[in-house]
Amino acid sequence: MLRRSRVVRQPEIPLIETRNSQRNKAQSGFNGCERPRSSRSEGIWLAICVIKPKHQRIIFRAPMCTQRDDHLAIHSTNLARRSFLRLASAAALSFGFLTRSQAAESNAPPKPQNVLSHEEALERLMEGNDRYVEGKVKPHDYISERPALALGQNPFAGILGCADSRVGPEYAFDVGRGDIFVCRVAGNFADDYSIGSFEYAVAVLGTPLILVLGHSKCGAVDAAVKAVKDGKEFSGHIPLLVDAIRPAVKAAQDQAGDLLDNAIKQNVILNVEKLKTASPILSDAIQEGELNVAGGIYSLDTGRVTLVT
Repeated sequence: MLRRSRVVRQPEIPLIETRNSQRNKAQSGFNGCERPRSSRSEGIWLAICVIKPKHQRIIFRAPMCTQRDDHLAIHSTNLARRSFLRLASAAALSFGFLTRSQAAESNAPPKPQNVLSHEEALERLMEGNDRYVEGKVKPHDYISERPALALGQNPFAGILGCADSRVGPEYAFDVGRGDIFVCRVAGNFADDYSIGSFEYAVAVLGTPLILVLGHSKCGAVDAAVKAVKDGKEFSGHIPLLVDAIRPAVKAAQDQAGDLLDNAIKQNVILNVEKLKTASPILSDAIQEGELNVAGGIYSLDTGRVTLVT
């Protein structure tokens, strides 16, 4: 007659993993979620990996169960393996950090080439824009990358862009799926929703760069110019866009040159500063050197992105 086994639960054991060790594992393929050894018993362990703010990865090694019954121990090997695979697969789907080929055993990022510093990320964006301008874009294999991207993402840059249909960030920077984290709104201004989205990208996905991307001949900024300069009124929800861009137009009124061009540039500058000072997540990441927020303007005539300083 079988005796009822007793389940013993143990406390979670957090292990800190820095961005450098994350990068090393991305390059070497090191498996950081190993099953621990026990001299007294053998249980099922599930390694759940989450990204915390300040760019630390915490690995919670949580024991699922520990069997002390001699009879059940005979069958524990097969049961443990099947349970482990099911639980690890579920964790991969829930947290989005694992590739399909490593779903049960590894926490390597889906795109190891995207583990970059913010300097490297900006350089990669500008190199992609050079290729786009010259008409020498890279081929993108969308089919082969689907399995890994279905289970996770680690974009190397965030883009705050305008909703204008003529400005596609993926095209402008010659990048593929899973490479950039994009928020778009007419007038490319930061609000609570886009800031929250970028907080997720930085704190959870480890994105090291945000680029505010304005563009020439922006209709939303032009509407704000007409509202400020001529007192023009708009219907519907368009006034909400105008109000968000109005400070940039007012700041550009006294500048020499074309008011629209100056307002477009000023709008980028103001929103770069707004993202840099968004506390606590983005501002803390800036102070620790883990994040940079830059600005650029896309030319509809040439396709060239010019950085704004």
